[in-house]
Amino acid sequence: MRFTKMQGLGNDYVYVSCFDERVDNPSSLARLVSDRHFGIGSDGLILIRPSTQADFFMEMFNADGSRSEMCGNGIRCVGKYVFDHGLTDKRQIDVNTLAGVKHLALAVQDGQVEEVTVDMGSPELDPALIPVVAERMPVVAEPIDVAGRRFEMTCVSMGNPHAVMFVDDVEGFPVGEVGQPFEFHPAFPKRVNAEFVQVLNRHEVRMRVWERGTGETLACGTGACASTVACILNGLTDDEVTLHLLGGDLRVRWDRAVNRVFMTGPAETVFEGEFDASGCPQDEPPHFVDPSW
Repeated sequence: MRFTKMQGLGNDYVYVSCFDERVDNPSSLARLVSDRHFGIGSDGLILIRPSTQADFFMEMFNADGSRSEMCGNGIRCVGKYVFDHGLTDKRQIDVNTLAGVKHLALAVQDGQVEEVTVDMGSPELDPALIPVVAERMPVVAEPIDVAGRRFEMTCVSMGNPHAVMFVDDVEGFPVGEVGQPFEFHPAFPKRVNAEFVQVLNRHEVRMRVWERGTGETLACGTGACASTVACILNGLTDDEVTLHLLGGDLRVRWDRAVNRVFMTGPAETVFEGEFDASGCPQDEPPHFVDPSW
């Protein structure tokens, strides 16, 4: 199986073009390739498939094999992959996901994509649709007890569920200790991605993230978008924010006039190769392609 290892701010995935390769057991394959000791090593697996609704369809699996709706860093790399590999020559493309169709603007230099801006769509604030068990809408500064600590969470869905907490010192915060209890807290019927944010000024924040199904990662695009929305809802920043993540910086803008969030950041190819997937358990039925089919 041919693959490409790519990363956006250190949020790394194994990419497989299903225009060339057949993958019938993606959940098992994701667990196999993601292993950083016995596999390729990644935060998960992303398949690039044909689509009837857009130019391409992105199908994403976390490192534990669970399926995810959307990944901001991952979709930027999809944009780079399809352009750099000659699957398109367009610099404005649409990519379908389980969170809907996303529009990508590709910034090209010397024939390769260097940076991608993604229209991430409208933030979802309805607790039932995030989903989160809460008594008010929107869920802003809602108290929650996790791992023996009291937090105030602001909940947003960017196609996948996020809970954002503000802390005084994000660098010293025990994300590894608190992240998993947040992910599996009964307030979140589909589990949750947990972001811990330190506000520096009206235009800058620092963020760390515990990603559902993976653990702490160096960056999370949807988490950066959710954190920006949470900052604005709490009156802590202006509408455009630079987020400093462990893997680098993202720029996010919530255009409230049209209620859409725009994220800009880099996408890089790490290496390409071939992987022997013959040891991957054949324990799944053939997988569907595009949900519109």
